[in-house]
Amino acid sequence: MNNPKISSQRRNLIPRVAVASVASPLEVGADRGLQAVKKFEVLLKNAGCDVITLGEVNHPKQATRAGRKAAEEHIDALAIVPVSWFEDYLVLDMLEECNVPILLWSLPGMETGALCGTQQLTAYLRQLDASYRCVCGILEKGTTLDKAMTFLRAVSLKSRLRRAKIGLLGNHARGMTEVAVNEFALKKYIGPRIVNLDLPQLLTRAQEFSKSEALSIWQSVCEKSSRCLASEEAGIDSVKMYLAIRELVELNQLSALTVGCYPHLMGRVCLAASLLADEGIPLSCEGDINGAVGQLVLSLLTDSPTHNTDWLEPLEDGSVILTHCGSGSYSLAEKKEDITLAPVRLMDQGVCSLFPAKPGPVTLINLIPCEQGYQCAVLEGQAVSTEMVFPGNPLRVRLIKPTDRVIEWIHEQGIGHHWMAGYGHKTEEIINWSKIIKLRTVTF
Repeated sequence: MNNPKISSQRRNLIPRVAVASVASPLEVGADRGLQAVKKFEVLLKNAGCDVITLGEVNHPKQATRAGRKAAEEHIDALAIVPVSWFEDYLVLDMLEECNVPILLWSLPGMETGALCGTQQLTAYLRQLDASYRCVCGILEKGTTLDKAMTFLRAVSLKSRLRRAKIGLLGNHARGMTEVAVNEFALKKYIGPRIVNLDLPQLLTRAQEFSKSEALSIWQSVCEKSSRCLASEEAGIDSVKMYLAIRELVELNQLSALTVGCYPHLMGRVCLAASLLADEGIPLSCEGDINGAVGQLVLSLLTDSPTHNTDWLEPLEDGSVILTHCGSGSYSLAEKKEDITLAPVRLMDQGVCSLFPAKPGPVTLINLIPCEQGYQCAVLEGQAVSTEMVFPGNPLRVRLIKPTDRVIEWIHEQGIGHHWMAGYGHKTEEIINWSKIIKLRTVTF
């Protein structure tokens, strides 16, 4: 069922970074520029970056040439290694040609003045409101590289989101004002462009797919589950919806999308969400564009499908259950034998994929528009095994802080009810990203 054009939209982040050294030729340590650049390149490549070489930058002409080359390569960030004291205008001239966030990795040395030059530069960059991150030490694996990569991945996230297109089919659910999208603010602060799609046209197109084509896919879906309580007719209808939505994704080059499913399309688009998640395309519920963006953020950071959830009931042990109706990727199930295909709750139609979610470290985010543009709330916890306490994809999370205090914090901060969950602890990347784009972020 994989479509090469959709699958080519890689979910994982690969920071595209241009590497240079800076120095003033008179200073001690200036002669180690080329060696430092080569070592820095290898270090970043091995850490997962796509690296462009700029070489040594020791005078203004080199800075201008380096900046223009970086601009031509459409990089996400400049990664600069000060090997000695350097004139601040070397970096400023690069930024005039290619205005992107900067990672500064100062090499140690008592007489070199590399750290001194970096402090001198950041005093200027701060006044310019530029985005930068500074680390200091030997060019090698370890904590310093981890800090550097956290920043570079955040920069790459910024670049991916600015190019993202999010599809909207229908409207957000009535009475869920906080999931409404502010298109201007979303584009300004976070980056994605909204693509408004015609829901009646989708429904018409879905019925144009042949029963035989849909039946083949439905049988494949049934083989991946342990039990099917949904009718073949509902399965074929859900597959046709998947094919029609998938066609729109390819045609419009969407990075994510949402469908106004509640209440009339409940169950009819859930299977599409499950299948598209495995192709790197998040599909959020109830017309929540902000939720779709949140899922995209986490799927990029974790390189895996995500949960789209409501916050439900706290349990006696301090954990909390989060879930929606059953639209998760099968890869999120703890056990294949738990996967059941069944009609959606409340409306008793369509097909949902029901299973308890797998355990592991998780990051939860909620994204909503606010007076300052957009607000991102972040929580971390540990998902643990659970039973089917709700007909959906129940995710049971033990939070780092006491649940009652977290609930108070949610109400006090005015945080919405849709929480997107991704496996892995990604708060540092999210905080770095929010600082770069000037996004209001609230953490507990």
